[in-house]
Amino acid sequence: MKTLTIATRKSPLAMWQAEYVKQVLESHHSNLTVEFHAISTRGDKLLDSPLAKIGGKGLFVKELERAILDGESDIAVHSMKDVPMHFPDGLSLGPICEREDPRDAFISNQYDSIDALPEAAVVGTSSLRRQSQLQKYRPDIVVKFLRGNVNTRLRKLDDGEYDAIILAAAGMLRLKMEERIRSYIPDTLSLPACGQGAVGIELRSGDAETAALLDVLHHEPSAVCVRAERAMNTRLNGGCQVPIAGFSQIVDNAGEEQLYMRGLVGSVDGKTMLYAEGHDTLANAEALGERLAEDLLAQGADKILASIEHVTAD
Repeated sequence: MKTLTIATRKSPLAMWQAEYVKQVLESHHSNLTVEFHAISTRGDKLLDSPLAKIGGKGLFVKELERAILDGESDIAVHSMKDVPMHFPDGLSLGPICEREDPRDAFISNQYDSIDALPEAAVVGTSSLRRQSQLQKYRPDIVVKFLRGNVNTRLRKLDDGEYDAIILAAAGMLRLKMEERIRSYIPDTLSLPACGQGAVGIELRSGDAETAALLDVLHHEPSAVCVRAERAMNTRLNGGCQVPIAGFSQIVDNAGEEQLYMRGLVGSVDGKTMLYAEGHDTLANAEALGERLAEDLLAQGADKILASIEHVTAD
């Protein structure tokens, strides 16, 4: 009997992801036992500061990566929107699981949608991407900082600190909390983060035995989309905590499957918003993402991102 150890954060959503991977692997490999190495990461502990000021979402993965490199764990399970663009030496990205609903979810105890919010309503989010698009659509809204796991954020909403909060729909659906979602925000209003809704597996480079076991988790249509989105983000030198959005879909174009992708870079106040879109073959996923990035850079995306990095570093 072989044992595989998963490094995971301790939050309910992270544990759901790890449990999902365990269930799939053990159902396909009768001689495999999967165990968890649950870790409280620095990102989980530092809840009183915006992520952009304390190092971005990479804070959620560094301790997990160290556990793999030190041999304490074999793999780590991540939300792909939290995964930095570059991996440490010795580690690489393995399979990407089938994507859940990538949209943002509007959650409120009083209002049904963003349109229904009164003037100067207080909306909670920790995402500069969401803030940017929300402020463009409703500049009257007050965006208030919100960190913590899903349960913590919902409790703050229920305590009356916010009129509404915005979370990833995927997390709410996975935690069986869909009844709390008042409406799904159209991707035309809030374009998702690169990789949002997808779960990926990180492992030691060259670990062929583990890679072979993980093959059953891979969902190529989801992976193609995520590869395009991450290629755009990489070319933009975008971290996980900047107002960059990127979303790819496989569409039918005259009887041929193609990738349709949209990208966005915005100022935090929503007053400047740059857009790019394009089609290409599935085989050219990364090239499509890079092409959109070049389009955005030609429009001045680098200046917007540099100004935001300067502010968050202060």
